[in-house]
Amino acid sequence: MSTLINQPFIPYRVKIFTGRATRYLGEQIASSYTGGVELGKASILSFSDGEFQPSFEESVRGCDVFIVQSTFPPTDNLFELLLMIDSARRASARQIVAVIPYFGFARQDRKDKPRVSIGAKMVANLLTAAGVTRVMTMDLHADQIQGFFDVPVDHLYGSAIFIPYLKDLNLDNLVIAAPDMGGSRRANAYSKFLGVGMAICYKQRKAANVIESMTFIGDVEGKNVVLIDDLIDTGGTLCKAADMLMEKGALSVRAICSHAVLSGSAYENIAKSQLTELVVTDTIPLKEGKDTTKIKVLSVAGLFADVIERVHNYESISSTFVV
Repeated sequence: MSTLINQPFIPYRVKIFTGRATRYLGEQIASSYTGGVELGKASILSFSDGEFQPSFEESVRGCDVFIVQSTFPPTDNLFELLLMIDSARRASARQIVAVIPYFGFARQDRKDKPRVSIGAKMVANLLTAAGVTRVMTMDLHADQIQGFFDVPVDHLYGSAIFIPYLKDLNLDNLVIAAPDMGGSRRANAYSKFLGVGMAICYKQRKAANVIESMTFIGDVEGKNVVLIDDLIDTGGTLCKAADMLMEKGALSVRAICSHAVLSGSAYENIAKSQLTELVVTDTIPLKEGKDTTKIKVLSVAGLFADVIERVHNYESISSTFVV
């Protein structure tokens, strides 16, 4: 018995797989993992009617399986992740961790009017039903989504990447701004950590992605302003905010957004706006053939690789939290 007790703990084998939508990121995460690991072999069988069937081309029995897939549109990306989770469960994987750098449907986190779904809760239920044992994601649109799951959720923050970038810019008279009241908590955390001022934008919408009016609270004259948000969709809010801040005497306006959804005419809006630059991560790939001269992409691969290793070895991940 004592011989067994004194034997060193041998961790279960880690295998990292990726869906088609985020293969570029899955490859970087695998290579950034300590010592580097090969991305797991998986294939997708597609039928002529659009149906598809994921398959693992190597054994995952008894392994800790990490499946990387952001769930941005189309919804095939979400369903592909669900099928891969189900495949791993049926192949007797020990643990199945869904690594979802961008968690889609997160804007549907509550009933904001009668007779609507709570899409984020439904997605959480789907992931749990498929067999996920843990979820890893970054900068959820609403923090309470973590509570929609009955499995552990590792919620990472883009600040671990953005703060060092902001410090390297070495901007004088820096002010952190929130593009709406919902983002004031995030902006306040950045401003406190950096020891700089803060401004808040108040906006009213006529409809989704349509702004009726916008006003700013705070002093931005002669300041270098950085707008902080979790995602950028059409870019309407950030571009209008940048124009208004410049009218109020700001020296420059930058925007930092974790998830580059960039739908509709977003690329054109950014290119024509008074934004100095838009800083995003690679949780969602930029579209090819678009004007990206003002867009700076920072990779989250190293952050996720580090946290995957910590989770696998049962180590704390709190040291990765900057703000």
